[in-house]
Amino acid sequence: MLTRFALLAAVLALSLPGCKKKAPDAAGGNQVSNPSPSPAVATAAATPTPVATPEKPKVNQDAQVVVYCYHRFVDKVRRPDTEITPQDFEAQMKELKDKNIPVIGMQDFLAWKRGEKSIPPKSAIITLDDGWLTQYTVAWPILKKYEYPFTMFIYTEGLRPGGHFAGGGMMTWDQLAEMRDANVDIQAHSATHQDMRKRFDAIAKKKLSEEEYQIWMMNETAGVKKALQDRLGIRVNAFAVPYGKHDDGVRKGVMDAGYEALFTVYGQPLTFGSQPDQLGRYAIEANKPKVFTDALAFGGAASGSGPAVQAVQSSALQTQPAEGETVRTALPLVKANLATMGLIEPGSVQMRISGLGLVPASFDEKTQTVSYQVTQKLRDKSCTVIIAASAAGKRVEASWSFNIEDTGAPAAASAAPAAASPAPGKK
Repeated sequence: MLTRFALLAAVLALSLPGCKKKAPDAAGGNQVSNPSPSPAVATAAATPTPVATPEKPKVNQDAQVVVYCYHRFVDKVRRPDTEITPQDFEAQMKELKDKNIPVIGMQDFLAWKRGEKSIPPKSAIITLDDGWLTQYTVAWPILKKYEYPFTMFIYTEGLRPGGHFAGGGMMTWDQLAEMRDANVDIQAHSATHQDMRKRFDAIAKKKLSEEEYQIWMMNETAGVKKALQDRLGIRVNAFAVPYGKHDDGVRKGVMDAGYEALFTVYGQPLTFGSQPDQLGRYAIEANKPKVFTDALAFGGAASGSGPAVQAVQSSALQTQPAEGETVRTALPLVKANLATMGLIEPGSVQMRISGLGLVPASFDEKTQTVSYQVTQKLRDKSCTVIIAASAAGKRVEASWSFNIEDTGAPAAASAAPAAASPAPGKK
């Protein structure tokens, strides 16, 4: 009887539906069912673990940067304002290495300005303007030797065969793409490399109406940005104004086109607070080697950074010549009244004139006037003046531009008395 009951129980155990294989529990061996999770457990499993938001890094706002600007590299210098020998260029790169000045990339600098990363306390940036072939054949190998990052500021008309300034001395798009593939930073230098302040298209030889000028300006800023990005598949976020010449309208046009930095050629150590729409670079000239070494003094500061530069409108300085004025001499008297800048520290006043660089200007503490009589003829048809000084512990700066139509006559402000002999004629 017992045997019969045992057999029946075994048969029932094998044939009953819904029986599930039991899994061992975590304690070791006991078979338990797979239970449905409790509501509390299910909710906990469905709720994602919160991801901690990374804190914004604390950047060293006391750092300083000097930016160097180069153009052509030639064995025989004919245009010292834009040329340098390969030997001198390499010597300067070696000096950076010997003096332990780190060379950083443009994008690291911009990230620092955005407060996203730190950079060394004192560092340098190398930039090459226009897209000359010798930048590819001469400068690049030297920069690779020292493992320095650098930035190319390119104007696209120069890359077009037969384009403005090309003359067989410019790079090709293919060469530029090769540099891009080697992680060279490529940025914008306008489309046609003209003075962007003027309502005149020098290539088309046409005076522009205000409407035409605005369309032209869009091509020089947004147009070149799109051309470089579309052709090379890169991000363009920095702009160098041709000849370093700019005014309020040019700066606004560039920044409105989506750039986060505008560079000039009027050198100054850059700080965390430097205005992004007028960042000065030291333009290296073959006949002015001191410009390079002066930059390495970082404004003469022993440590830390200089104060942020505060811009002052030139209209408040009673400048001579005035903004936009055309003078009839290439030897003008340049003046500005700095009273509106605040209490000026006399020894801090500096004047830079395009084509001449830093000049030995005089500052009259009583009248707060800075002046300089130009003694070396200005060669360009337009001239930019930059005044910088310290006032109440702050660095203040103003700039303006005027035009030159040299007749051989002296400047009006410094003209000789009536009895003096007439000025010689134009050569």
